[in-house]
Amino acid sequence: MGSRGRLSCVGLGMMLGAHLAPRARSEISSADVVFVAAADPIVERWVQGMHADVRSLQPCYGEGRSRHAAYRDMVSMMMAEVRHGARVCGAFYGHPGVFATVPHRAIAQARAEGFDAWMEPAVSAEDCLYADLGIDPGRVGCLHLEASQYLAYVRRIDPSAYLVLWQIGVVGDLGVSRRSTGAVERALLVGKLLADGYPPDHEVILYEAATLPVDRALMAPIALDALVDASPSMQATLVIPPARPMRRDEAMIERLRQAGRWSTRDAFAGGRGTTAEHREAAPA
Repeated sequence: MGSRGRLSCVGLGMMLGAHLAPRARSEISSADVVFVAAADPIVERWVQGMHADVRSLQPCYGEGRSRHAAYRDMVSMMMAEVRHGARVCGAFYGHPGVFATVPHRAIAQARAEGFDAWMEPAVSAEDCLYADLGIDPGRVGCLHLEASQYLAYVRRIDPSAYLVLWQIGVVGDLGVSRRSTGAVERALLVGKLLADGYPPDHEVILYEAATLPVDRALMAPIALDALVDASPSMQATLVIPPARPMRRDEAMIERLRQAGRWSTRDAFAGGRGTTAEHREAAPA
């Protein structure tokens, strides 16, 4: 090819054809070769319609094969073309930097070898979740964790904020080689959530963003203890609304009053990310 290789990683967004940004479309159409990883084969065929040389990364996965091994193969495939002098575009489902190991590793590897490499942001499942469920993360806060990580590590949970657990369908898969886990792992998860302050009848939501224009997002409310017998898909996310109200820090509020540089109401209203609710919560 005679030119120096480069790598761009772009996101396809969540919904077929609806979320692809102009810069991502331009990267796909101008590349020498495009590698694509999408959860739906229809999406891969759609990308193939935009370029003559589109190669699927899906064959890197295999039943019982560690996803870490698949990720190494994907990075190797893209980097081989970059080293050969090609303008390479990796097109990934959703946002290329969110729950997407391969783009981060490939870009780091390319930069370490002196190649230009960058990422173009896109609409993620998190973005769709906020829109579909009507959640403003600035209202009471929102903590996002990968479900198996929450189960395997000691984390501090605040039940007065939203808790979002990703990849709930494979919770407890420490070998990262399974496409689903079972009631035993979900029972351990529910037990840990109960210990962290959520009541067993607390309403939680199983969520999946729509990926085709004819689809609707899955938003299934269930009681927390019913999660054990549910069958969430690999794409499902568990959304846990707050179980208790926020508690005011009266000592800090008094310190703000005594500081006197702003009224307390101004102190609540002036910071980045503050909301009308914060202003409403400010003491008189």
